[in-house]
Amino acid sequence: VKVGDKEVDVINGFRLYLTTKLPNPAYTPEISARTSIIDFTVTMKGLEDQLLGRVILTEKQELEKERTDLMEDVTANKRKMKELEDNLLYRLTSTRGSLVEDESLIVVLSNTKRTAEEVTQKLQISAETEIQINSAREEYRPVATRGSILYFLITEMSMVNVMYQTSLRQFLGLFDLSLARSVKSPITSKRIANIIEHMTYEVYQYAARGLYEEHKFLFTLLLTLKIDLQRNRVKHEEFLTLIKGGASLDLKACPPKPARWILDMTWLNLVALSKLRQFSDVLDQISRTEKQWKIWLIRRSRKRTLLPVAMTRPSTASGASSSFRSWCPDRTIAQARKYIMDTMEEKYVEGVVLDLEKTWMESDPRTPLVCFLSMGSDPTDSIIALGKRLKMETRYVSMGQGQEVHARKLLQQTMAHGGWALLQNCHLGLDFMDELMDTIVETENIHDAFRLWMTTEVHKYFPITLLQMSIKFTNEPPQGLKAGLKRTYGGYVFDSKDRAVASLNL
Repeated sequence: VKVGDKEVDVINGFRLYLTTKLPNPAYTPEISARTSIIDFTVTMKGLEDQLLGRVILTEKQELEKERTDLMEDVTANKRKMKELEDNLLYRLTSTRGSLVEDESLIVVLSNTKRTAEEVTQKLQISAETEIQINSAREEYRPVATRGSILYFLITEMSMVNVMYQTSLRQFLGLFDLSLARSVKSPITSKRIANIIEHMTYEVYQYAARGLYEEHKFLFTLLLTLKIDLQRNRVKHEEFLTLIKGGASLDLKACPPKPARWILDMTWLNLVALSKLRQFSDVLDQISRTEKQWKIWLIRRSRKRTLLPVAMTRPSTASGASSSFRSWCPDRTIAQARKYIMDTMEEKYVEGVVLDLEKTWMESDPRTPLVCFLSMGSDPTDSIIALGKRLKMETRYVSMGQGQEVHARKLLQQTMAHGGWALLQNCHLGLDFMDELMDTIVETENIHDAFRLWMTTEVHKYFPITLLQMSIKFTNEPPQGLKAGLKRTYGGYVFDSKDRAVASLNL
């Protein structure tokens, strides 16, 4: 076979295994035809079962142990049944002469029958016990279901921006922390509710911290919709109508507009909305009461949430969002924000304000902290100020052509003696990133005070593995007055005399 530019011999028994972090790698037909491609991607149901095992192991450890022992017993008994069947078949095929006269065969038959009855009885008892154990385990399934929803939402955000990469290992760490830190309760239902509430907000904060401001509201809305989809509060058709509207419809194939003042796109949205059961007669209502709708549309700035009386009241907050999305696309965000507040809590629409010290406390010497850059959001001054407050020396190198030597020397010194290393503009030194990742993972002894900070712009070739092992954050000014004030006041610390000291570059 040809490897690179050389031809080499291949011996029998040689196997080549390749792995990739890409969720859906695109291989040429030639490669696909000559290889066996195995998809090890976790499924939603598979992850749910895995998370359920972790919950039970934490909350009901004896139950999970009993289940594991039971599975081992069942496997051993089934193996014994197979051995008995194979042994009996071998004796029957190898016996010469009359089977009735072979006393040893009769003894084997008798022992096999007796053992088979015992094993069958044990398997029946095991099946009954398994039903009881599974019934007790199912009580905690809502926790595992919510965890699975959260993980797949986070991973789907990589389709919005290639830098939004999160590994399953990182998520499992968050999941375990939520189990440990959520409020305890002797009442199982209350304990489950506490875990779900704590985990949802912790994962939301963790994920939103690493998103650009323009994507945070999208993430929050998708989180709310996916939770409501799982609860059957929102149907899949409503979800699609809210997201797509009438973008896929052809105006010529739709019923004619009742009035010229209705925009074409608005009418397409209304036609798509009429396909939902609760809005099935909206087109007829608009045709009959066209003047009321025109008055409402003109005055909507004063009566933002009041729809004409003639229209069927939407049964859900998402239904109201869909109706506003059809008539007033400019009001969709405000109505969606109201939907999130009604469904979740107000804290989900307030935004996540970056707490750099808390982010540092979550890290360790082998977990880099990566900041995604945007216009005017360089965190260098904030990192240096935090280091001074914590009495940690921060040294930095701006990546670029020929800077790998200085970065390598800085890493060696800080990993050996402690301190913070800041590599700026890592998108200009992508060739060094793989070496950097290997250095962090493979170095045996790293000083406990060592931390690696990195800044980078979005780049499609930035190593996925490095992103998945890092804590990611952005440093953009938050949207909204309340979030802005929180960020401003969070930039001050108070000394013993209650004097405010600026710790961030405001």
